[in-house]
Amino acid sequence: MENNVLQCNPSAAAAINSFLADKNNPMTKSFFDVINKYGTVADINAKAESARDLGNLKQRLANMDSPYLADLQWLEEQRDAGTFVSMEEYTERILGPGAAPVASENAVTLEISAMNFFPWLMDEARRAIREREIMPGRYIRVRNMNESLGDKGDMLAFAAAMQIIGASYVETLNTNGTDGSNVNIGSADVLAGYFAGIGMPNDQPLEWLDEYLHHYTTNGVRQVLNIAPGQLLIGYFLNQIGIETEFKVSVWYAGHDSSYGAAYTFMMAKLMENADGRTPLIGLNISNSVNADTIREIAAIRDTFGYRDQVRIEHHLTQTYKSTVRQPYLRRDEIIDIAATVANVAAKHEGADPDIEDKLNHPSDFFDYFRTQEDLESSGDMAIMRQLYLEKHGSVQRTADALTRSGLRFVAAANLHGSKEPALAGTSRTFS
Repeated sequence: MENNVLQCNPSAAAAINSFLADKNNPMTKSFFDVINKYGTVADINAKAESARDLGNLKQRLANMDSPYLADLQWLEEQRDAGTFVSMEEYTERILGPGAAPVASENAVTLEISAMNFFPWLMDEARRAIREREIMPGRYIRVRNMNESLGDKGDMLAFAAAMQIIGASYVETLNTNGTDGSNVNIGSADVLAGYFAGIGMPNDQPLEWLDEYLHHYTTNGVRQVLNIAPGQLLIGYFLNQIGIETEFKVSVWYAGHDSSYGAAYTFMMAKLMENADGRTPLIGLNISNSVNADTIREIAAIRDTFGYRDQVRIEHHLTQTYKSTVRQPYLRRDEIIDIAATVANVAAKHEGADPDIEDKLNHPSDFFDYFRTQEDLESSGDMAIMRQLYLEKHGSVQRTADALTRSGLRFVAAANLHGSKEPALAGTSRTFS
């Protein structure tokens, strides 16, 4: 082989298929043991479709006498009445009277994280109507799912709301790298241990699979956050057998900080496509450390593999002010620069702009994500968390304004603002 030629071994696919198809393979046998608990693939997908049906979600909320049902009805009424700002009104406010909505080729998805409590969404919607603001097109959730479901049906209400407003979202399962999966590490006092073993050791990928199928078939959760290699492989396995799963790769523990790392992920996605050419990979949350040139390189690799419209490149425009990155951290100008030539990118708002955060008595903190509802309420910090979420919403508005002034489109909640944005990765399938 010439020094300047790289190729996969032509026999590699056959060897991999032989490994996967071996009925005596204990790894795949364990995988199917979990799958079979939930029925056939057709049964599993049918249960998921029924579970995410908007009427069924509302009925479950009614059965538990959830106060969130009235909120959903109000949200539908506001949507149907056209109460939210239209793109025409919004554009004229930003660019002046008579200005038409921006029609650039590429559009940046407005993304907010983390939307952990349903009442925050209602606060955001009321503010958006009052202040004539834009609702994001994508939401990230990292709340404990059992707590969420037990909180008057918070999880179900949020899933219904996403369908009502026309936005995509992703949940984070309880089986993850912060759940004590590695018994030898604990809190931040053993921080170095996280670099040597956090993730999903031993049988955790199978536990994750069981939890995912439970929420998929019972609560209609399709799109989830994936963080570890074994868990990613399980996701590809699900896709291979026909289960309509979706996942985005998290920045937390599986961060992609170079084009080489991204190529590794895209090659695996291509290798594990199902017979219809489908991959469950719909989002790649790249590392905070990447620069604009690396993002362009990652996008070019993505496009080469045919995933331009399938895999959204999600980049943190802001971050929590504490416990994540050095501040000030603000990548708005970079997102605008990239979006001029790169399709299907998201501007992720994990905190308010640094000039806002710097003035707060309690700025956003990554570790607050892992606090329980009981802790937040008993400490009196829940009101602070709600306000911090609205500060992130304010950062989303700054991004929408900046994109508009730069002649670039954005993806907002499609059913609220008269958006005609074509379906992109993880949107139509997620809330249809």
